[in-house]
Amino acid sequence: MKKLLFLLIPVGMMLSCTQSEKPNPFFVEWDTPFGTPPFHLIEDDHYIPAYEEAIKQHNAEIDAIVSNTEEPNFENTILAYDKAGELMSKVGAVFGGLNGANTTPRMQEIARETTPMLSAHRNAIRFNQDLFDRIKNVYDKRESLDLDHEQMRVVEKIYNDFARNGAALPEEQREQLKKLNERMSMVSLQLNQNLLAENNGFTLLLENEEDLAGLPEDVKTGAAEMAEKAGHPGQWMFNLSKPSWIPFLQFSERRDLREKLYTAYFMRGDNNNENDNKELFIELMMLRKEMSQILGYENYGQFFTSEQMAENPENVFNFLNKVWDPALKRAKEERADMQKIIDREGGNFKLQSWDWWYYSEKVRKEKYDLDEEEIKPYLTYDNVRDGIFYVSNKLYGLTFKKRPDIPVYHEEVEAFEVIDNDGSHLSVLFIDPHPRASKRGGAWCGTYRSGSYRDGQKITPVVTIVMNFSRPVGNRPAMLSWDETETFFHEFGHALHNFFADGHYNRTSRSVPRDYVELPSQIMENWAGEPEVLKVYAKHYETGEPISDELIEKMQNSSKFNQGFITTEYVAAALLDMHWHTSKITKDTDVNEFENKVLKKIGLIDEIVPRYRTANFGHIFGGGYAAGYYVYLWAGQLDADAFEAFVETGDLFNQELAAKFRKHCLAENAMGEGMEQYIKFRGKAPSIDPLLRQRGLK
Repeated sequence: MKKLLFLLIPVGMMLSCTQSEKPNPFFVEWDTPFGTPPFHLIEDDHYIPAYEEAIKQHNAEIDAIVSNTEEPNFENTILAYDKAGELMSKVGAVFGGLNGANTTPRMQEIARETTPMLSAHRNAIRFNQDLFDRIKNVYDKRESLDLDHEQMRVVEKIYNDFARNGAALPEEQREQLKKLNERMSMVSLQLNQNLLAENNGFTLLLENEEDLAGLPEDVKTGAAEMAEKAGHPGQWMFNLSKPSWIPFLQFSERRDLREKLYTAYFMRGDNNNENDNKELFIELMMLRKEMSQILGYENYGQFFTSEQMAENPENVFNFLNKVWDPALKRAKEERADMQKIIDREGGNFKLQSWDWWYYSEKVRKEKYDLDEEEIKPYLTYDNVRDGIFYVSNKLYGLTFKKRPDIPVYHEEVEAFEVIDNDGSHLSVLFIDPHPRASKRGGAWCGTYRSGSYRDGQKITPVVTIVMNFSRPVGNRPAMLSWDETETFFHEFGHALHNFFADGHYNRTSRSVPRDYVELPSQIMENWAGEPEVLKVYAKHYETGEPISDELIEKMQNSSKFNQGFITTEYVAAALLDMHWHTSKITKDTDVNEFENKVLKKIGLIDEIVPRYRTANFGHIFGGGYAAGYYVYLWAGQLDADAFEAFVETGDLFNQELAAKFRKHCLAENAMGEGMEQYIKFRGKAPSIDPLLRQRGLK
């Protein structure tokens, strides 16, 4: 296929390439180590021609399936469909990855231009009745085709993909769904672009050094460097990236400035300006409701959960409420502890949301004699990364080789070759650690190429981890907070899943329910704070001395610190998400009124704001986590139970158990439903008790 790509390029495009003497990199085979994207050659203007050609090729491949006069079978229909769209995947992976991690104004324009085009293309395939008829033909006779287990799975998965999205509906309803899908794509895109603009649109610029009272030196230095880069030498700047606003809230003695910065954070998308998301969000809710009802579901919550381990919204609500009650109780106890400090200091005010980080740090110091600033010098970016590599080696035998010869898309990105325990090449890994204006907020793991097979040959994945961690400051290396350290372990767990997924078909390479997909990531977090692991990677950046037993003991003692707040702010957001997607929403629904009503109903205390408010809830703007933000906690039940299996053996690096987890939960993840695969590993269904104990809620 790849050798024929030149033949498929339109003549006009060939002339354009010749004139510019810059052939479109997407139309040639990538002559880079392991076929990684040649980021140094890809320009913004390459994307639209590449997408246009990818659509033509994909359509030709679909037409070849449909026009095949032979009786539909696994090879000429299911396998042919599974293999189709190679160029589309190639272009989409690069554009999607870079548009999130290193976007440009031109890329955002391209996204607005290509989103309806790609949505229309997906719809044309999704509702192609001749294609669906052939797929259904194979599905109906699948029991007589002598298929192996994975082939049977891929037939059923592809059939369900079409049926679930309306392919079997009458033409009038299919046309409705096409229009809905196209509009939803555009609304989701605009919501996210508005959020990026809001993230970049606010800065707190301080001119007087007394405004920095209480801030650690590295925080002040970082703020000064940020201000200087922005053209404000001699001043200090803070913005809405977590490495900037969280330390300010933790340590600033200026309560008025804490309020200003935190209010800017939770008001993103709700400022009644050109980036306001409220009206768009209601439109998205209406579109999702209409789509779900056409497909036979009462609401989007039912539509989404019908394919998840949770099965329905009622089970989600029941699960979240089991955690909500003890978490809220603990949060109220934490509030009382902080109010006592305020009163003792003569504060003469009631704790507010922008005070929580500041006074919780005082509680941590008072109760556990632990200041997070004591830990940071041991948690440099390099140390934590090497600690993750160490854990991966001890569990799975992986090694990591830095590859400066592999092209990267930004100077801060590192590229590694991942080598398996038998010495074979397993994957390429990119790590992109620090925030910048061209990167959306948060942390995520993605792929520039998914692992699968082509003509019996293994195609190894190209995986990327993107984060927004604290930057180096002055002559000091990047030092991570404990939250950032756990996030790094978390995202690397997703990377492991991508390394190991070993399905022979694209549809079954890494296909798990959304409320399962966080299991591989969250279980990795458990190793981050284990004393024997900390001793290996937590070394002081100046002396090289390992972290002391005394400091580890303090960390262990405080491990359940602030879990009431952490769990409550998360569950509040998850409940808000599920209420949006199961309630009767109309075009006249007021976003803030609805949000306040839900939060009052569940009993959220005023001192805690949900982790995401509706207007900046990026997780649910797209389809991935909509009606599914609960999945992190659902998978938390799995990961706590799975890690307990290692604890029970008395060996945190039990390689026999790790091999079992790799096989059933990561490599063969799509060979059965989520719970089936988990039980193959654990021997039983998970209990919620380890999760509650882990968080100090039981």
